[in-house]
Amino acid sequence: MLKGLSDGVNLLLQEFNQLNDELMKISTILDHIDSGHMALPEFQRGYVWNRDQVRGLFTSLYRRHPVGGLLVWATESKTAHHRGDSPLAAGVVKLLLDGQQRMTSLYGVMRGNAPEFFDGNKQAFTGLQFHLETESFAFYQPLKMSGDPLWVDVTELMLKGTSGLGGFIKRLNSLPALSERVGEYIGRLSQLLAITDIELHIEEVTGADKTLDVVVDIFNMVNSGGTKLSKGDLALAKICADWPDARNTMKAKLNEWAKVDFHFNLDWLLRSVNTVLTGEAKFQFLHEKSAIEIQDALKRAIKHIDTCLNLISGRLGLDHDQVFFGRFGVPVMVRYLDQRSGPIDVIERDKLLFWFVQAGMWGRFSGSTESFIDQDLAVLEGPDGGLDKLLEQLRLWHGGLRVEPGHFTGWSLGARFYPILYLLTRMGEANDWGTGLPLKANMLGKMNSLEVHHIFPKAQLYKQNFMRSDVNALANFCFLTKDTNLGISDRLPEQYFPEIEKKHPGALASQWIPMDQELWKIENFSNFLEARQALLSDEMNRRMEDLLHGDLLCFKGHSAVVLPPAVIEGGITSNEEEEQLEGLNTWMAEHELPVGQLSYELTDPNTGEQKAVIDLAWPQGIQEELTQPIALLLNKTAETLAIASQAGFLCYISIEELKKYVKTKILTDEATF
Repeated sequence: MLKGLSDGVNLLLQEFNQLNDELMKISTILDHIDSGHMALPEFQRGYVWNRDQVRGLFTSLYRRHPVGGLLVWATESKTAHHRGDSPLAAGVVKLLLDGQQRMTSLYGVMRGNAPEFFDGNKQAFTGLQFHLETESFAFYQPLKMSGDPLWVDVTELMLKGTSGLGGFIKRLNSLPALSERVGEYIGRLSQLLAITDIELHIEEVTGADKTLDVVVDIFNMVNSGGTKLSKGDLALAKICADWPDARNTMKAKLNEWAKVDFHFNLDWLLRSVNTVLTGEAKFQFLHEKSAIEIQDALKRAIKHIDTCLNLISGRLGLDHDQVFFGRFGVPVMVRYLDQRSGPIDVIERDKLLFWFVQAGMWGRFSGSTESFIDQDLAVLEGPDGGLDKLLEQLRLWHGGLRVEPGHFTGWSLGARFYPILYLLTRMGEANDWGTGLPLKANMLGKMNSLEVHHIFPKAQLYKQNFMRSDVNALANFCFLTKDTNLGISDRLPEQYFPEIEKKHPGALASQWIPMDQELWKIENFSNFLEARQALLSDEMNRRMEDLLHGDLLCFKGHSAVVLPPAVIEGGITSNEEEEQLEGLNTWMAEHELPVGQLSYELTDPNTGEQKAVIDLAWPQGIQEELTQPIALLLNKTAETLAIASQAGFLCYISIEELKKYVKTKILTDEATF
């Protein structure tokens, strides 16, 4: 039996009439892919390996270490749903259930292009090199490899095969310094070429009377031990068995939302499909639904999600991904809208939006997401259920829904109440201090039209030895247009506030600035923060009351007790550090690489609790899906490093070391150095 398979997989395999066992050369497997005798089933996920995994595979093959076998499903081509547009060969074909990542990597390097069924990032296997002296593999790096004859392009060698060895030998013989080692190097080239002759163990699942569902079960269980599949991936595999184009259809809609700055994933979309169709949060309830039912539910879910996004961005001003908190409230809203016989009225609309804001503000779905979605779905059902019941459940869960000044003591752009400040700016009558024009959602573009402005400038506060948490307190933030922000520069409020008030009376108050001029002085900065926190909380409560249209039963009384902010590990400690980090981001941008997130808040995925603040982070890797998450931590404790490391980040403690990593692992164009 296959090594490493769980008992559950073995039991499933025993249900089949046959389990064929054979050995096949890698070159033969690649030929089968070209001829259409081997393909990828439609329900498989895309290619997810990174360069380190590809390099590790070739290292193991070169050293003749075991790399595992393949599991294929032998089935009739006329009924097989496969990835890609090329036709399958007639008769029985083999669909890869386990081994896709390895075979895609082998095909990509040895053929010089991706297989027809490919869905992923080709850079993961482009430019693999082999060093004849060290017998190591690395991806092409101009400064390191250019002009060095000991570096061999693996793809070039594989494409030319044994007939091309003469060219490599001639190149080596032309260099007198290498003449004594040519024979040894030729042996290593031959060993590398011979990877194509390595035989892989293939186990073949057969049985004409077995349903596709059983095969999908095997696929799910086998792959759960490799690249981890989400619950949504497992559910989608089931769906694709009956509706092969499901994944592509959903991805197309996700791409549409991404174009307007809303970035969601398949799990999130599938959750709304699930709530529409089953009234449940757990994906297991989708397993027994037909393709027709799934297709209809997807159409309904997309329609209602579009409605939700229009309401949330238009009425609340939350018009892009960075401020779209509480996104798992949307599946609940989608279910509510789907159960309605017609359009909702203004009062009902605003109550639903009130619930969405409150759920996001208090972190309703930051813990056990499925459990809380199920609780909320349950109170919507039945004769006694509905929107009022949903609001009451939220109030009882949190202990009160009113905002207190202490809730605005958070700091950094990752703080939970940061979207609230943005909401107030967009939803209210906040005016730009340069133009005097309102900053409402329907009068401006997306977030890139606005900039976060430090009311008391960072440089001035750091000179007075204020802590990072005070400098970047939410109450020291406001939103302005880019031109206005540049015009203010690093002047103090006591200098530029009078100019604004004279030119645009009321503009300061519209951004909830306390009008006591003593508070505009830097020595009174702490008192300024306290006064503005009170103004912001009052404004938020007023806006929430407006959404309830006088029905304030769920809004009576005070909110839960506001505890002092917890001590969080990490965080930028000085203006000098921040300038260094911004300089690194400038360097990254100059090399056409994504900039990192300053003061990235690392939270517990189960509870939403903030664990640490990373100075500069790339949570998806500098090259998404090719490199692991990266964290830069300057002058931090061992505890902070441990927290980031345990969360899966590759940690660096100096800018130069991180730059070295970028140069040696990522940059591939000599001109970029």
